[in-house]
Amino acid sequence: MIAAASLALSAVALPAAAASWWNANPYISIGKASVNVKDKGARGNGTHDDTAAIQAAIDSLPDTGGTVYVPAGRYMINAKKALRLHSHQRLKLDPDAELMVIPNDAGRYHVVKVWNVNNVEIVGGRMTGDRSRHQGSGGEWGYGINIQGAKNIFVHNVKLSEFWGDGMWIGATGWGSSLRRSNYVTVNNIVSQHNRRQGLSIGPAQHVYIVNSTFKDTRGTLPEAGVDIEPQDQGPANTVRLENNTMSGNRGNGIELHYNISDITIKSNNLTDNHGFGVLAVSAPHLNVAKNKATRNGLAGVGMSGKTHDAKIHGNTLQYNSTRYISPTRSGGGQTRDIQIGTSTYSISQYNNTLTPK
Repeated sequence: MIAAASLALSAVALPAAAASWWNANPYISIGKASVNVKDKGARGNGTHDDTAAIQAAIDSLPDTGGTVYVPAGRYMINAKKALRLHSHQRLKLDPDAELMVIPNDAGRYHVVKVWNVNNVEIVGGRMTGDRSRHQGSGGEWGYGINIQGAKNIFVHNVKLSEFWGDGMWIGATGWGSSLRRSNYVTVNNIVSQHNRRQGLSIGPAQHVYIVNSTFKDTRGTLPEAGVDIEPQDQGPANTVRLENNTMSGNRGNGIELHYNISDITIKSNNLTDNHGFGVLAVSAPHLNVAKNKATRNGLAGVGMSGKTHDAKIHGNTLQYNSTRYISPTRSGGGQTRDIQIGTSTYSISQYNNTLTPK
């Protein structure tokens, strides 16, 4: 009995961080009501501006929420106005439904805003930007899905492409004492392709799980990464997990990380054929880089630079990288080819990695 009591007390004493907070298919509290956007006047014919009709459908649901259904078709969206979702709502797109940006000259726009709300799900279909038809040259913040200051958000089975900026942004509203970070955001099985600035950016946020997704062919304006965790001066990002994703063909790095972050796990991702590094940390602390495969990247498979510290690099397969300097088919290089550790970094441990044969 004494032993059992001791075990029970020790279990209670475990810190919250010891538990697995991530879930690829989390429960989201969605209301029971439903509305079809065509019942509010949306046409989905590829020419009519359907922004007001879809927003009317969103706004028609009760405060308890519900599902907004978008049937197959191409719905033209004025992204300078954006669609704003409310708490306890699901935006459900038919697999053959597309929300397409009406060409504009704005440096900043959004197809869907998820701001200062809770319990929202976005599922299905695709969202397409205007990068080849954009009417301006300034700015770099044209977003597909923008999540800020929101809690319990689930985005899955969505395709995002051709945006003037990022396919998706997850971050905060406000600054300083008014900062409101996003919390418990799950992104599962999305494809973010050929966007201009990033496939996905993460600003101030916590408990963000990115899983089973693809971020590829980002190019157009720096940083051009697949995924960039970049909270920096706005506020912290912590408890972020990137798992079982593919980052490939990006003009920048597969994954890029900056300062003001902690408890970041990068596990079991496939990082190939990026022009920069597979993973690059720029003065980014508290990283766990484990069991990833990084091959044929233009620079090293993993790079630690600036004042990056307290990072573990272990169990990864990092081979035939630095292709901008060495043939991808030629052996040689070893650690200097596949892992680069800057002189200003500290507390970097690396073990059990499989590197290019010397």
